[in-house]
Amino acid sequence: MRLDGKVTLIAGAGSGIGAATARRFAAEGAHVVLFDLAEDRARELAAELDGVAVGGDAAEPGDAQAAVSVAVDAFGGLDVLVTCAGADVGGGSLGDLTPEGWQRGLRANLHTCATTTRSALPALVASRGAVVVVSSVGALTGAPQTVSYTTAKTALLGLVRSVAVDYGPQGVRCNAVCPGLVRTPMSDALFERVAAVTGEPVDRERRKMGSIAPLGRHAEPAEVASVCLFLACEEASFVTGAVLTVDGGTMALNSGTVAFASGDA
Repeated sequence: MRLDGKVTLIAGAGSGIGAATARRFAAEGAHVVLFDLAEDRARELAAELDGVAVGGDAAEPGDAQAAVSVAVDAFGGLDVLVTCAGADVGGGSLGDLTPEGWQRGLRANLHTCATTTRSALPALVASRGAVVVVSSVGALTGAPQTVSYTTAKTALLGLVRSVAVDYGPQGVRCNAVCPGLVRTPMSDALFERVAAVTGEPVDRERRKMGSIAPLGRHAEPAEVASVCLFLACEEASFVTGAVLTVDGGTMALNSGTVAFASGDA
């Protein structure tokens, strides 16, 4: 029970990595507060986990502060914040993306984390707690037509380092997890779009992309949740400002060698 009695607020807890993290933390004894724009999904999962659900927009200061207040009022404090809120929005190149599209991407993938973390900091300072930020391998490399998403996910790593440096003297740890492709509703939507262009079955496109990783597959949300658990608990008591990739080895791969290995070059 590595989080026995710890109070955890998870932003973006309604599905995917956030939901898996809520389940894993609850199994390790945590009191979980599920914060999501999709309040119905959050409430359903909270009932399953004997937790508390809060509906709202993690990028809105009032909503984020309300979620923190619910955690403190319900359980007496806040020990861990996990920020998973994000969306595949604002796609396109810099020259093609509208100002509105640019802002949508930053709001969904950067402002959600920054706003919720800012609201949670006083309670985390009081408990000498931990922040786990779910970013992406998109923060470590580039991909076509994803400028707003890539910029936001990269900025999260700067946010993590800044919080680690500024609040470490007060006992707060802050770390990032960078998943590769994970079986989530967001990746399902991505592969449906790819399959619509290629005319191939969705499962084939998914397998093809997963085969690029040295481990030869995609991650399951629970595998990312396990890394979040490590960073949240006392086993990582001297880890802060760190970035852990959960990508099956994709970032270790020299992509220029893939064609030679497959015999296509």
